[in-house]
Amino acid sequence: MIRGSILAVGEVAGSVVSMASEQVQRFESVQMVRDGLRDLDYLADDGIAGVAYLADRLGKPVLVEGPAGTGKTQLAKSIAELTGARLVRLQCYEGLDESKALFEWNYKKQLLRIQADRGSDSWTELHDDIFSDEFLLTRPLLEAITADDPVVLLIDEVDRVEVETEALLLEILSDYQVSIPELGTIEAKQIPLVFLTSNNTRELSEALKRRCLYLHVDYPSMEREREIVLAKVPDITENLADQIARVVRSIRSMDLKKAPSVSETLDWARTLMLLNIETIDEEIAKETLHILLKYQTDIAKAAKELSVDE
Repeated sequence: MIRGSILAVGEVAGSVVSMASEQVQRFESVQMVRDGLRDLDYLADDGIAGVAYLADRLGKPVLVEGPAGTGKTQLAKSIAELTGARLVRLQCYEGLDESKALFEWNYKKQLLRIQADRGSDSWTELHDDIFSDEFLLTRPLLEAITADDPVVLLIDEVDRVEVETEALLLEILSDYQVSIPELGTIEAKQIPLVFLTSNNTRELSEALKRRCLYLHVDYPSMEREREIVLAKVPDITENLADQIARVVRSIRSMDLKKAPSVSETLDWARTLMLLNIETIDEEIAKETLHILLKYQTDIAKAAKELSVDE
């Protein structure tokens, strides 16, 4: 969908390479990835398709950085659809902890079990009983590596969590395993395709980056954005799609608090279609700027500086 660039960071762990080589490969070539994504209306270039191919072959997670709304999350969703895998999503936020990301114990069920066994003379037997799989509540990270079926794990907006929380991810991203004190180490039954997205709201740790392949997804070129609009908005004309791409490029060149994202471009295109607009003039563009821009200062600046070529 957008321009991407490949950068492999860190060395591939030997155990991961060995494990990956034993798995059935999902993609035969970079072109297969690109063609498959195009069939799903995700217009990937060789950079994006290449990273997805390498992630599969190397058994490495992918860190996808770039502005909000440029298709980072959609890439993981499209890869899941392309491979027929189940998407497991961890939506990151400030305050996310182990109980929401990895696992937690079902304390109510454990308490009921203790009450039912009050007559037991052996605490060791009771302890081993209540700290078993039966009482474990899996969260997205643990669910992804213990799944029997193919999985794409999406760790969305990882830059929103605190640095301390990043440490929860490191064992999974390097060795595809989770250490639980009461149960020991749980290793992955398969290597899932893992995508981490970041909007660059803060710098991620070197330890996290070292474990990933890197992909930067930026705003598309005008020609690529035109293709995206044609692919995503039913019945839109080539002329209108071209005008939309040109106006959006012009707006992005302004000094704004937040430039319009690709998703907002698509919202604008659908809005113009609903209004039966065939040609964009300055009046129409200015009246619908609130679809593209979400800050009043940006809207005022764009309305003042915008010029639409007839």
